[in-house]
Amino acid sequence: MNLTQSLFVIALLISFSAFFSMAEISLAASRRLRLRQMVDDGDPRAERVMKIQEQPGEYFTVVQVGQNAVAILGGIVGEGALSPVVAGLASHWWEPATAQTIGFLFSFTVVTSLFILLADLLPKRLSMAEPEALALRVSRPMQWCMTIFKPVVWFYSKAADALFRVLGLSTIRDEKITYEDILAMTEAGAKAGVLAAQEQQVIANLFELDTRTVGSAMTQRDRIAFFYQDDSDDIIRARIAEEPFSTYPVCAGDIDHVVGYVDAKDLFQRALNNLPMKLRDEGLVKKALVVPDRLTLAEVLQQFRQAHEDFAIIVNEYSLVVGVVTLNDVMSTVMGDLMGPVDEELIVRRDETSWLIDGITPIEDVERALLLDDLPHADEYETLGGFLMVMLRRIPRRTDKVVWGKYQFEVMDVDSYRIDQVLVTVVDPNKVADSPLPPATTKLPA
Repeated sequence: MNLTQSLFVIALLISFSAFFSMAEISLAASRRLRLRQMVDDGDPRAERVMKIQEQPGEYFTVVQVGQNAVAILGGIVGEGALSPVVAGLASHWWEPATAQTIGFLFSFTVVTSLFILLADLLPKRLSMAEPEALALRVSRPMQWCMTIFKPVVWFYSKAADALFRVLGLSTIRDEKITYEDILAMTEAGAKAGVLAAQEQQVIANLFELDTRTVGSAMTQRDRIAFFYQDDSDDIIRARIAEEPFSTYPVCAGDIDHVVGYVDAKDLFQRALNNLPMKLRDEGLVKKALVVPDRLTLAEVLQQFRQAHEDFAIIVNEYSLVVGVVTLNDVMSTVMGDLMGPVDEELIVRRDETSWLIDGITPIEDVERALLLDDLPHADEYETLGGFLMVMLRRIPRRTDKVVWGKYQFEVMDVDSYRIDQVLVTVVDPNKVADSPLPPATTKLPA
């Protein structure tokens, strides 16, 4: 072949190699959900691509055979076409042996560069940008290639399958969609501006309903506003004015003996009608839903739905009341800032390197605010105060400090053994060592 014919063959080989590159990347990058939408819209090509994705072995065998064969052939043709020409020109200045080497290096560099740029980088970037559209176009020609090269494909496929079996690897693509996949998609959508940051956070919070326990959303025992059965009208009015809530537990003797709950609206109606607010009246006090403190928020929602209630008393394994939770508390956990401002922020950012956090803040919210992962003994506590107790192995006192990662947690205020405020600051992990980990099997001292 003369030089013109050789260059034409090289261009043709580059085109073939580019086709195989696009076929490879477009199939691998095609999103299953997008293809499913195309199938639902009546595009048979999308169904063909999905079937290939389920068993892609023969498809990729054709791609690899084609790419390697074309690349080798391109090198042979390029070396035969360009080396003599360049060697002839170089022989005017160098010895024949040196000129031959220069000709070989020149042809190798030019042909390799053309294949890398035009047959690899360019088509693969194009395939990453529009994977589904290109996969639909190349699927039919690739099926023809799979038929034409079936004997070769069969040989290499069997050889590859044998290697997979020896290595104990699966050849079937796992199409299960996990919640991590969905969260990754929503995070990408938020970064791209398709989703607002608050919308993305709502989706993430929804998935946490199955992992967060009711303790992360409930009103703690020491903050519960409740009535005794024998409270007078004046006491009830004063309590409502001091601590206005929509629902109040009604107790007999102490908070651990809950007999029911009363709605504030029912008390208002009695007050407007000049009727006594007797909390022993069975028509006024309703039976309370009681749930264990180990339930997840998703399970609490299920309990609300089954009981047609929106208020529940939370008890521990010793039948002691540890808190109360409402449907609004659960929805606030999901909706976050979209529910509107709250009376008291649990996490207050003071500046770029410090936060003031309430001790009852759910540990999931702390991890999210500080971008923390894998806190030690995470299954032993639910709040920031619990984390400090586990790390210190005693009831924290004012000025106690715990260092973990790049953060220092300093107890600022303790109220009746309850950690009220914690100052979190960024420290240099190279200068301050992590606090020692407590043993996993020991229990907190009494």
